[in-house]
Amino acid sequence: METYLAYQHYWWFIISLLCGILVFLLFVQGGQTLIGRLSGGDKDRKTLLINVLGHKWELTFTTLVTFGGAFFASFPLFYSTSFGGAFYVWMAILFFFVIQAVAYEYRTKPANLLGERTYETFLLLNGLFGTILLGTAVGTLFTGAEFTVLRDNIAHIGGSNVISQWQSPWRGLEAVCDYRNVALGLAVFFLSRTLAIHYFYATVDDEAIIERTKRPLAISTALFLVSFLTFFIGVMAGGGYETNPFTERIWYVEHKHLLNFIELPWLAATLLAGLAAVLTGLFMGLKRNRKAIWASGIGVVVTVTALMMCAGFNNTAYYPSLSDMNSSLTISNSSSSLFTLRTMTYVSFLVPVVVAYIWYVWRNMTRGKESVGEIKKETDKY
Repeated sequence: METYLAYQHYWWFIISLLCGILVFLLFVQGGQTLIGRLSGGDKDRKTLLINVLGHKWELTFTTLVTFGGAFFASFPLFYSTSFGGAFYVWMAILFFFVIQAVAYEYRTKPANLLGERTYETFLLLNGLFGTILLGTAVGTLFTGAEFTVLRDNIAHIGGSNVISQWQSPWRGLEAVCDYRNVALGLAVFFLSRTLAIHYFYATVDDEAIIERTKRPLAISTALFLVSFLTFFIGVMAGGGYETNPFTERIWYVEHKHLLNFIELPWLAATLLAGLAAVLTGLFMGLKRNRKAIWASGIGVVVTVTALMMCAGFNNTAYYPSLSDMNSSLTISNSSSSLFTLRTMTYVSFLVPVVVAYIWYVWRNMTRGKESVGEIKKETDKY
């Protein structure tokens, strides 16, 4: 049993890490919402910004798919409950990421029937709704959702054998009724814009664009801090569900997530280290330091990873059910079998290879700072 729990915790850590990397890479989406403002309507500068972001968009999309795939393989009950129940939210997220891929691939292609402006609108919609919806959906891991889980249904003969049942006709859209979910969605949105400007400082060689970042950076940074603190304080002040992994009994605990940080000092230290790096990156960004993206980026990965581990570690129900407390999902009652987790663990040893590949692609597709003149010389543009 202890070995099984170890594998379950290991895979929740992998899920948490992937979520942290995904949130960092959403700077691509944030940058897409700034194209019109920073380009000043100039077509060449607009193309410059789109191409600088275009070098990285596939990394974000790939990480999103990997995040969802890892969740499916390691915690299939969550996948079937949330992805099958909160149908409207996840389909909306998928739609806005698909139109992003279409926009980058077809914006400058010959005989473009829709026109470049249509695809630029696709990029704007992806940057706006993709980030907010994704943040709001992740927020439900802390605040809960309206579902029930009836495991006995799988043995029904001639009747319903569906295990998970969503209790709201809004299919996940009801998440906006909890201010903490909305606050996290807005925090992810404004963080993505802040990280995008940090990224532009390292990759764009155009004084007019850099000068136009001053006001958006100050506003996005301030609103990110307000939104994140609203979410964080709201979650820490609220309660949560705790479980006994051996009996699978679930009960309510006041200030559960705050107690997790108190009872797991190493997790609290990880969170504080991540927050310190984020604040350092934000300060560097205000100084227009081209290395701000690395300080803030590493901080975001560490902070999000710590928050996600807080949601699932220390016998916490990472997906609370607001309809039936005993239906809440934990890493012990929603994971794959021991055989599956063990086999996947062997495969996960290839993760360093994947990380090395991402780094290789990043380095090779980041050509230093790019200017309008260099973009004009390129024959293959996004």
